[in-house]
Amino acid sequence: MTPPKEIVYQGFLPYRVFKGSEVDKKSHLKYRPLEFISLASYPPTVIKWAEAEKMSVVKELYQLQETDLEIESSEQALAQIASQLGESQAVVRTRTELKLKQQHLEELGQQQHSAEWEIEDLVNKLTTAEEKLYSGRIKDPKELTNLQHEVNGLRARRNQLEDKALEVMDQVELSTAGVATLSNELKTVEAEWHSQQQQLSTNMEQLKTTLPDLRHKQQLLSVKIDPQTIELYQELKKRKGRAVVKVEQGICCGCRISLPTTELQRARGDSLVQCSSCGRILFLP
Repeated sequence: MTPPKEIVYQGFLPYRVFKGSEVDKKSHLKYRPLEFISLASYPPTVIKWAEAEKMSVVKELYQLQETDLEIESSEQALAQIASQLGESQAVVRTRTELKLKQQHLEELGQQQHSAEWEIEDLVNKLTTAEEKLYSGRIKDPKELTNLQHEVNGLRARRNQLEDKALEVMDQVELSTAGVATLSNELKTVEAEWHSQQQQLSTNMEQLKTTLPDLRHKQQLLSVKIDPQTIELYQELKKRKGRAVVKVEQGICCGCRISLPTTELQRARGDSLVQCSSCGRILFLP
């Protein structure tokens, strides 16, 4: 019978150990739940197996930490996606700008029509006055002089209105081009926004699908580790950010300080060892 994957913590084996049946065909032990019994009185094979389980504790803690970090990252990504879903500021800004330009174009169009109507009315008056002036029917010099002044005034006014109408026409042309450009820009921005929204929705659904699996994995890992170790892990995580760090070339990757030889040997011996400098749990892959 293969012993279950229990956790060794400070010389005790959590969950069940007592006499009565085989563990590894060399020691005579039996299992019963929820007891902590000292390993000191048991054969070396059992102690060796128990010591080996210390390696699994650190490894499981490291896996738990990686899962916790993945959950945190996914939750942050979900929050960010939620903040990006909805109306785009770029779309709103472009729509507002287009609306203002369209309103300005309408105003210019009204000015242009008003100028054209005024010119048409003035031309009719001018035509009537010129016909009367050059008809030869008026013989009185004073009346002819007054009529000539009237014609000259109407001509001057017509020229002013035509110049104004040309200016308005130029503005209408420019404004029409601006509206067309902005309309195309709005179509592009809206297309990009719709595409982004679809991608964000897809990402959100993927995260919502993944998170329950991660939380389930987190729960499975947590229940395999004894409460005291979990408490230590949570406290270190709260204070240090990362509770478990790798050891590479004899250096703690948490504080980047070389480990004392004795500390490194203990960590290599699969003991649950904390860095003497930063206090994090050391993990040798």
